[in-house]
Amino acid sequence: MNIDNSRTLTHPAEKPWGYTLTELMIVLGILAVVLGLSGTWLASQLPQYRLNGAVRQIRADLLAARAQAVRQGNEVRVFFTDPQHYDILDDDNNNGKADPGEAVESRSIQEEFAGVAIQSNNNPIFHPRGTASSLATVRISNASREKAITISITGRVKVKPPDD
Repeated sequence: MNIDNSRTLTHPAEKPWGYTLTELMIVLGILAVVLGLSGTWLASQLPQYRLNGAVRQIRADLLAARAQAVRQGNEVRVFFTDPQHYDILDDDNNNGKADPGEAVESRSIQEEFAGVAIQSNNNPIFHPRGTASSLATVRISNASREKAITISITGRVKVKPPDD
């Protein structure tokens, strides 16, 4: 009997599996270029994301102040104290001042939205019927853009471009 040993099966580890060093270097080079371009794009979009986030936060706080005035049956005032801070006063006795026992919430947009500034032409007051007085336009801006939030006499809080 003749047995041909030339056709024996080899172990899979003995076969040439995997990628060459050249193939790996090409793939890593492509990944580096893609990651570099996406990082640059993300950095350019970051100011817009921060501005939009600050606008959403301020609008939500204004709407919550209006809802609180309706729910509790007293005025709620919003004071824009400086370009990064504002206070929300639950004015239980409707005298326009923070008295002992009245809740005041202080907010800072710099903590979450660096580089964004607030400017308001007035400090809005929300009344128990959902209306507002001391109507305000709040401008929120950063180095790249600006947006505005308006409060109407009906208590409506609306975000719009500042030149509309």
